[in-house]
Amino acid sequence: MSVYKDEKTGKWYALTWYHDWKGEGRQKCKRGFETKKEAQEWEMTFLKQNAADMDMTFAAFCELYERDRRPRLKESTWQTKENIIQTKLIPIFGEFIISEIETKDIIAWQNELLAYRDEKKKPYSNTYLKTIHNQMVSILNHAVRHYGLKSNPASKVGYIGSKESEEMQFWTKEEYEKFSVSIMDKPMSYYAFEMLYWCGIREGELLALTPGDFNFDKRTVRINKTYQRIRGKDLITSPKTKKSVRTVEMPEFLCDEMQDYLKSLYKVQKNDRIFPVTINYLHHEMDRGAKESGVKKIRIHDLRHSHISLLIDMGFSAVAIANRVGHESIDITYRYAHMFPSRQTDMAERLNNERKEG
Repeated sequence: MSVYKDEKTGKWYALTWYHDWKGEGRQKCKRGFETKKEAQEWEMTFLKQNAADMDMTFAAFCELYERDRRPRLKESTWQTKENIIQTKLIPIFGEFIISEIETKDIIAWQNELLAYRDEKKKPYSNTYLKTIHNQMVSILNHAVRHYGLKSNPASKVGYIGSKESEEMQFWTKEEYEKFSVSIMDKPMSYYAFEMLYWCGIREGELLALTPGDFNFDKRTVRINKTYQRIRGKDLITSPKTKKSVRTVEMPEFLCDEMQDYLKSLYKVQKNDRIFPVTINYLHHEMDRGAKESGVKKIRIHDLRHSHISLLIDMGFSAVAIANRVGHESIDITYRYAHMFPSRQTDMAERLNNERKEG
């Protein structure tokens, strides 16, 4: 063990050699340990990580997982993963030797998640349970595929939760119009929700909009970025998927409204955000407007559902709607199938007539 005491500070440090991914020898030094044991434990973990030794702890492997996966993911995606890892996985499995995690340990953990109730006696949603379990499966799959773990006990046990989202809610056009009247006292709020409802864009896409995204001659708005606030910092990143990059045509009245709104902004530049607020602001305004107007409370994302349901009611196809909102048409067909008019009766009648004519 290459562990030493710094006589000047009285603290311990570890000095060790290892081989990097090119096979070249390198030296690693870590200082500031209060005890010799802490320094030794750090060195042992470090060497196991670099040797991909499956006798390391789950917490230590999560550091390897982060090193491998984080550079390949959008920061917002990694933050979601990290939150689950730090709050739902490491507190339970952190000290487990990763190769010694068994199916019985996974089952016990799943049962704890299923039994959880918050202060309002509400359990985790099915989608959240599935997301938590998927993250555990992902980490152990990474160990199996790349570091020699023999099997994935989380996959053997099977999943909890469901990929089915919560019941879809939406406002009718009449409900939205009641809501919009109640927030007219704050122009920024009014125009933000006008864009959300009449264009069906995502809230992150809305908050990333700049004057340069609009073409009022063609009555279009270009969606090519999204806004997120991560750890107190404003970030503009690429959209959710490649399909999300699109040009949305605005109805004429909305085009006129947005021109008026942009003219009202003081010295706004081409690349300035025209809605310089956070998603929390939108949540607050949506709650306020729903309460004042008396319409049922829905989520901000449900405005997107509201837009899609309106287009379905107007008779547009799944393909046309998907192109507008940045989805795959199969997703629209699957998620909103119950809203499309049934063609079964018409099919049966035409088949009957075909038989008679034959």
